[in-house]
Amino acid sequence: MSYDFRHLQRVLVGLFAGLGFVASAQAAPLKTCFLYATPIGESGWAYQHELGRKELVAAMGNKITTKYVENVHGGPDAERVIRNFVQEGCELIFTPSFGFMEPTLKVARQAPKVTFMQGTGYKTAANVGTYNARYYEGRYLEGVLAGKMSKKGVAGYVGAFPIPEVLQGLNAFTLGMRSVNPQAQVKLIWVNSWYDPGKERDAANTLIKLGVDILAYAPSGIAIVTMAEGQGVYTLGYYSDMSKFGPKTNLTSVVHTWGNYYIKEVEEVLAGRWKSKQVLGGLREGMIKMAPLNAAVPADVREKMAADEKAIIDGQLHPFAGPIYDQSGKERVAAGKFLSDDEMNNMNYLVRGIDGSMPQK
Repeated sequence: MSYDFRHLQRVLVGLFAGLGFVASAQAAPLKTCFLYATPIGESGWAYQHELGRKELVAAMGNKITTKYVENVHGGPDAERVIRNFVQEGCELIFTPSFGFMEPTLKVARQAPKVTFMQGTGYKTAANVGTYNARYYEGRYLEGVLAGKMSKKGVAGYVGAFPIPEVLQGLNAFTLGMRSVNPQAQVKLIWVNSWYDPGKERDAANTLIKLGVDILAYAPSGIAIVTMAEGQGVYTLGYYSDMSKFGPKTNLTSVVHTWGNYYIKEVEEVLAGRWKSKQVLGGLREGMIKMAPLNAAVPADVREKMAADEKAIIDGQLHPFAGPIYDQSGKERVAAGKFLSDDEMNNMNYLVRGIDGSMPQK
């Protein structure tokens, strides 16, 4: 069945339903396809998107069919899979990884009747929108928690790639930590990977040997949390609620929640209302949430966390409010100002308080 016929069928069903007639035949289900950059596993980036897909299926029933492919690399590999999706009749394609941005745009130019939503990228087209979350809001709160819970005032951070999204999280974490401990330091090691358990463990072990007593990270996996649990080192999780992997030492996590977003996008496509756009949501919109705090977190710290979270949701606290200085001492945000979304999307520096540098190309 061609895309044109399926689209016409939905339009006619909607028209007759709007006029009070009962359609004798249901519109063909919307074929919705997902591309994941890592294995789905049991936690992490792809896992959270897969939970969102499952919520979508449960909510939409026979209005849609879905398909996914996991562990796809950016570049030619992603382009190949996206082309296959188009050839298989996918009408709405979600590609949630920064490395999928250019392949998505390339295929979209040649498939103008297919709708694409590209996750974490910033480029759009008539049939391509973007979606992302304000992860840095949660990272700031994790930094506040690190500043309160670290006895040494030294945290470790395992970076993935130095793209704006990762830098936002790292910088927000550091600013949050220094908001409660101005002398706090964040030691940084890059692994240049989204998923490499061996490198992640090695980096975390190195940071522990350097004297950190709390760890945060950007790669997608459980290696750091499970390793730290065995050594009695606190961790601050990301993507999923990591408490089951570190019941004694994982203090909280920034949890990504995609189900409601995916449902909304599909409803817009089915209703013929979809338009290219850039979607960005945070704590207020429910696109991220903080996992429950570990029992090790004392009452006064819980109160501080709750107050700062409420202030972010209410718009009273912005993680990137000035003055902010980078490692060289250059002022990046003046007092009384805060970074715009465009400025954050082009972030290419490390803030004061980070002990580390950008990886060498």
